[in-house]
Amino acid sequence: MSNQTPVDKPSNTDQILDLLLDALLERQKVRRRQPKPSPTPAGPAPRPEPPRVEQPRPPARPAPAQKAPPPRPRREPEPGDEGWQPPPRLPSINLGKTLGRLLILVAVLVVLVNVPVTRFGVSLARIMPDSTSLIIRDGLVLKGSGPEIYRLEGDKLRWISSLDAFDHLGLKWDDVHIVEDEFLDQFEKGRPIHVLLKCDDSPHIYRLENKEKRWIKDIDTFLAEGHVWEDVRFVSCDYLRNLPDGFPIPEDAGPPPQP
Repeated sequence: MSNQTPVDKPSNTDQILDLLLDALLERQKVRRRQPKPSPTPAGPAPRPEPPRVEQPRPPARPAPAQKAPPPRPRREPEPGDEGWQPPPRLPSINLGKTLGRLLILVAVLVVLVNVPVTRFGVSLARIMPDSTSLIIRDGLVLKGSGPEIYRLEGDKLRWISSLDAFDHLGLKWDDVHIVEDEFLDQFEKGRPIHVLLKCDDSPHIYRLENKEKRWIKDIDTFLAEGHVWEDVRFVSCDYLRNLPDGFPIPEDAGPPPQP
């Protein structure tokens, strides 16, 4: 018997591995022959976009009608342009006549204001001032609604008994201020102002009223009437004789004696 060892036959497993190895080598050769694709960067897979929901379109508005430009104002022709005409002449207002009438009216008002409106010759201009604007002082001549005229002396109203006394005091009608009776009532009444006349050759004393001489009977009557010697004015006896006689004081004293 021979001593040779039999050659071991490959197992089935080895044959299968060899076949797989040959197939892999063959595939590698094929891949090497093909062009290599460009490598793409690895990244997250893109998210699928959500389906778009189309919104309903609003109805198309009609285009606004374009306004026509306003017409240009017609240019009036100016002096020197063709078709220019001078404007119509305005009616005259007669300025000269209007000023003349105004001056006449002012003159009439001035005359009316200064025309005497009372029997004492006091004008409207003397009546108009308010009594509150007067400066209260001695010698102020006042008149209310009555005919009496007073002279303010020592905060007392002294009645000027006659026009002769008024003239004797050297007063003028422009000196008289017309006031309300309420203004006169705030003053106390003093003794009246009379014009007493006497001549050197006669003892008799007369009171001058309304251009007449009134004989004062005696001294008691003289004092009772509120007279004082300071009111006595000396004149010539001829002047007294030429004055007409009035009623004596008192009126039952009898016929008046002549100076």
